[in-house]
Amino acid sequence: MRMFMTLLFLTSLSAAQTASTAKLDSPEKPTPSTTNQNQLMIPAGTKVPIALKHAISTKSSREGQSVYAETTFPVVLNSRMLIPAGTYVQGKISHVQRAGHVKGRAEVLMHFTTLIYPSGYTVVLPGSVENVPGADKTSMKDDEGTIRQDSQTGEKVGTVATAAGTGAVIGGLSHGAKGGLIGAGVGGAVGSAIAMLSRGNDVKLDAGTTLEMVIQREVPLDAGRIPAAVR
Repeated sequence: MRMFMTLLFLTSLSAAQTASTAKLDSPEKPTPSTTNQNQLMIPAGTKVPIALKHAISTKSSREGQSVYAETTFPVVLNSRMLIPAGTYVQGKISHVQRAGHVKGRAEVLMHFTTLIYPSGYTVVLPGSVENVPGADKTSMKDDEGTIRQDSQTGEKVGTVATAAGTGAVIGGLSHGAKGGLIGAGVGGAVGSAIAMLSRGNDVKLDAGTTLEMVIQREVPLDAGRIPAAVR
């Protein structure tokens, strides 16, 4: 009986040692940080300065036309390069509207869809225009990124007033005071006609115009395909 108990103890001890060794040798499951160590993320709301590679105008541009731009300054997060300067940006014009003869201002809407890194690595993204610091007499119409030409109401009123004044001078020289009144009326009518027949100014964004693009949602990146950490 004593020998049996000794054998049973030795058997249990051997089994415990085997289980302990197996536990030490078995690989642990990777943690989320280890699993995602090769993935970076461009946060939603990231603003990226870019410059147009070609001109865009509401006079000649059409919906569906491609837009080409290039980043002008690197985007860095936690000492890690996300978007280097010189990265190409591609998009499309979503909406174009020319200014009306009487009312309605010119406007253009574009959306950016792709980042192309210098290495050729391509990333799909949703991007829109946040600001247009490089364009004169334009403003942002809405949060969607529509660029609109500034109002020309003052310019059209000035055209009518100038035409009326010129008509009054010519009428006054020809027919005295009465002729001046008639001339003013004719001049005003001509000025109004010019204002109604002529369109408002188009939105014109020359090549090199600087825009500010905003990333609309998180964009995952392969860390192995972009530059290493900033030193």
